[in-house]
Amino acid sequence: MSKKEIIVGLDIGSSFVRTVIAQIIPTEENLRVIGVGMAPAFGVRRGIIVDLEEIIKSINESMAVAERTAGVEVKYAITGIGGNHISSQYSKGVIAVGRADGEVVSDDIARVINAAQAISIPPNKEIIHIIPKNYSLDDQKNIRDPLGMSGVRLEVDAMIIEGSTPHIKNLNKCIEEAGVVAESFVLSPLAAAKAVLSKRQKELGVVLVDIGGGSTSVAVFEENDLLRVSVIPIGGNHITNDIAIGLRTSIDVAEKIKLEFGNASPKEIGKKENIDLSQMDSSEEGIVSRHHVAEIIEARLEEIFTMVNKELKLIGKERLLPAGAVITGGTAKLPGCVDLAKNILALPSQTGFPIPLGGLVDKIDDPAFATVVGLILWGLEEGQGSKKGGGGFGNKMVGGVISDMGGKVDGMKKWFGKFLP
Repeated sequence: MSKKEIIVGLDIGSSFVRTVIAQIIPTEENLRVIGVGMAPAFGVRRGIIVDLEEIIKSINESMAVAERTAGVEVKYAITGIGGNHISSQYSKGVIAVGRADGEVVSDDIARVINAAQAISIPPNKEIIHIIPKNYSLDDQKNIRDPLGMSGVRLEVDAMIIEGSTPHIKNLNKCIEEAGVVAESFVLSPLAAAKAVLSKRQKELGVVLVDIGGGSTSVAVFEENDLLRVSVIPIGGNHITNDIAIGLRTSIDVAEKIKLEFGNASPKEIGKKENIDLSQMDSSEEGIVSRHHVAEIIEARLEEIFTMVNKELKLIGKERLLPAGAVITGGTAKLPGCVDLAKNILALPSQTGFPIPLGGLVDKIDDPAFATVVGLILWGLEEGQGSKKGGGGFGNKMVGGVISDMGGKVDGMKKWFGKFLP
């Protein structure tokens, strides 16, 4: 298969590395998933690489499983990026319309967005995405798409999302050492939102809560605009650690207990229900209360959702998002998680599953695969936008950090087309 026929998503998380290979079938409406690979992530802590060799092994293992299933060799991948190093700020770009007749063309939009990049950022940071929020043309304000309109002065209000330069370089190096070229880096919560949120939800107002292993990503949308992106430094691994400390057991046993007996609602668990630790691991002994485990899980998830609520309060959207909260990530599968979110956020809440695709759908029909599915959807629209020319500026367009064939990171080397955040 040629490079154009397949799209590869690579999600390097704190707990797992996930790879999805999808094939573009012109006669089919949806992408066909032909390969899925997953491997434990070693060498990553809270989204930050702490051991290059370990994470390279994890990437190789995940890739190998997906390649065997698909029967193709992975050479390029759209890669997710997240972690506590992510930050954002607002910027404004202003230009004079180039054409003598004053008509705004795609080149004008590219120039005004490029002008919005002219901001002061720390030397250890670089731009991952530029998200245009609205345009102004002379005295016309809040324009969604100025293409084809006429005027003299074009302005754009944009959100600039930045990441740590050392982390981006380390991430790029790991992928390169695994024998793969990172075509682009995409902010993980934006990828997850692409896979699980509908246009109607983003129009009405919704918060995506992606609970990863080492951190929780929050993305808030309203009227199809991205209002806020933030990262909370607490994730599913913290729940496992709490269980290990509370029960005085190993991390591996605590993880098994969380997955097999975990519940975020203690009131649903009888106080006489027990867990025999010897059945979880032959080296362990003793009986622990399942009700107590649920109390531990509830306490940590309550902390996460309380911090999410604080993020909503900062932008004046506390209890004011009609489409509610959509929760993704492996932790979203814990019984009682959604009900706890409803109570704390005072919003309708649901678990976010990736949109249906073709092929190996049973392998990816899981909230934990939201980000990696979003990455291949992003890759599909990137290709479609580039074919149409002009970068698809008619919609919300996001710039990406691109890796060239030499492995060097070149911020804003090209634009992604037709992306609604």
